[in-house]
Amino acid sequence: MPPPPPAVADVVRWIIGRPENQSDQARQDLKDVCGRCPEIAEACRLARGFATILRRRDGHRLADWLAQADASQVKEIRIFANGLRRDLAAVTAGLTLPLNSGAVEGNVTRIKLLKRQHYGRAGFDLLRRRILLAH
Repeated sequence: MPPPPPAVADVVRWIIGRPENQSDQARQDLKDVCGRCPEIAEACRLARGFATILRRRDGHRLADWLAQADASQVKEIRIFANGLRRDLAAVTAGLTLPLNSGAVEGNVTRIKLLKRQHYGRAGFDLLRRRILLAH
């Protein structure tokens, strides 16, 4: 009786995880799955290629990756690539520049929290005062 197929969550973890941080067994299991299904092998190759671009901030390599994604037989990869193209300049900048909007997003989250705490009980003046004094 053949062993049961691996769980989808395990396969996803094997694909998106850094190969150097995976056990030998996980690497072998992914190799076995990729050997049985060429579409998974292709998705794995493209996902890891994109992850490398992301980690190394190699935005200049994005055009090559998009060309590979367009030639892919995996529909989901092509859809993802088309989504990236919708704002290619911003995606390229995000994959190239060391800047990010983390500080702005943190402040927005803080303000939303303050607003929710006063929902329906305070007007704009009190909310404004609370935001300005909340440091």
